[in-house]
Amino acid sequence: MSNELLGTVDHIGETKTPAPAITGFHHIAYRCRDAEETRKFYCDLLGLKPAAALAFDKSPGTGKDRPFMHLFFEMGDGKFIAFFDEPASASDDVFRMKDGIEDYHFAFEVGSMAEVQTFILRLKEAKVPVFGPIDHHFCHSIYFFDPNGLACEITVRDAKHDEIMAAESDRAAQAIHEWTEKTRALKKARLKLLSQAAD
Repeated sequence: MSNELLGTVDHIGETKTPAPAITGFHHIAYRCRDAEETRKFYCDLLGLKPAAALAFDKSPGTGKDRPFMHLFFEMGDGKFIAFFDEPASASDDVFRMKDGIEDYHFAFEVGSMAEVQTFILRLKEAKVPVFGPIDHHFCHSIYFFDPNGLACEITVRDAKHDEIMAAESDRAAQAIHEWTEKTRALKKARLKLLSQAAD
């Protein structure tokens, strides 16, 4: 895919239209090795509800031949985690284990530490390696990998979560500015397409 399609923040000062409120994710989507394997992990093990399994022969928007299935699993809040099963472009490299920082991860939320402990037990019973809980000082989290190599987290908010996040929110813009200044030279040396707005 061409870098010409990358978003930019270089012209934000030219915007006149106010942004509507984003209410949350409808879904986040990842690749999967196999639709049935992924369904078993997210529905039979983690307890999500199967919501949709849509098979297509053509790529949306281009009409090119590209057979794939788009899977949706529903969480308790009505939001979805989704997957693409596209066998023609599948390879072991695509499904290597993802590093939670270097690549990405996602965190499911539960309502209590008892539920976190229940998931630890359930994952161990299913012979899925799990580590934690890790105390992040505003939440506690456990970590594990799905069959596609995706780094997964289950987290619970601590009692002072909202208070801590409110305090962090008050200083977030300044903290980002300070970090940008501190890391600017390293990023300029490593990233050719660093936005002008970061200057």
